[in-house]
Amino acid sequence: MPRADHPRHPHPRHDRARARALATAVGVLAASLATVLSAAPAHAEHERLPADRTLRSHVVQPGDTASGLAVRFHAWTAEIVSHNHLDGGGSLRVGDRIEIPVVGRTGDGNNGDGRDGGRATSMWQHPDADREKVRRVVAGAARRHGVDPQLALAVSWQESGWQMGVVSSANAIGAMQVLPSTARWMEQYAGRSLRLRKLGDNAQAGVLLLKVLSAHTQRRTHKIGAYYQGLGAVQRHGLYDETRTYVDNVEAIKRRLEDGRPPS
Repeated sequence: MPRADHPRHPHPRHDRARARALATAVGVLAASLATVLSAAPAHAEHERLPADRTLRSHVVQPGDTASGLAVRFHAWTAEIVSHNHLDGGGSLRVGDRIEIPVVGRTGDGNNGDGRDGGRATSMWQHPDADREKVRRVVAGAARRHGVDPQLALAVSWQESGWQMGVVSSANAIGAMQVLPSTARWMEQYAGRSLRLRKLGDNAQAGVLLLKVLSAHTQRRTHKIGAYYQGLGAVQRHGLYDETRTYVDNVEAIKRRLEDGRPPS
C-alpha cells in the first residue's frame, strides 16, 4: 500500500545526474539511427534492369517467397532479390512493400496473376528459360495436331515438370515421358522416326499419343488415365486408384493453366 508521507524534493545533484544520463541515452540512440540509415540502400543504388522490365509494387503476404513471386508474376528470382536488396536467401518479411521486375510489358491492365483486365490470358509463361522452351514446344505441337494445348501441357507438367532431362526407372524419356516402344508406335502417325531425347520429337510423340487415345476413348478422364496406365489396361479394367489420382492432378493443373496461373 502506498505510503502517505509527504513527497520529498529531489536533491539538485541528483537532477544533474539524471540529466547527464538522459543526454547520454539520446546520443546513443541518435548514433544508432544514423548507422541504420547510412547502411540502408538508397533507391538510386538499384542495379540497372533490362529495358523490358516493368516494376510492380507488391505487399508481402504470409507464405510469399521470392521464387514463388517470380513464378506468379513472370519475373526472375535473382532480380527480385537484387532489386529489393534482400539477403542471400531472399528472405521476405510480411507487410513489407517490394518491387517486382516483371518480364515484358504489363501496362494494359495485367494484374500480375495471369489475367488481363479480368480475362484469362491464353498461355502462362514460365520464368525459367528451359521450362519455358518446353512449354512453347509442347503447346505448338498440340496446336499443330489438334490437341488441347492446356491438356498436353498439364500432362507434361505432371510427368516431368516440363523438363527434358527426366528419365524414369521404366525408361520413359523427356518432357512427355514417352517409352521407346510408344515412340515406335507413334512413328506410324508421324510418318518418320522420332528421337525422344530431342525436344521437338518428344513433344510430338506425347501429343500424338494423346490424339490417338482420344480416338479410342469416350471420356476425357479415360484418355488422361490411358496416358499413364496404358490404353489396354483402361479398356479392360477401368481406372486404377493411383490412376484416378493422376487424372485428378492433371485436371487440376489444366484448370490452373486455363486460368492463366502457374501449373503448381
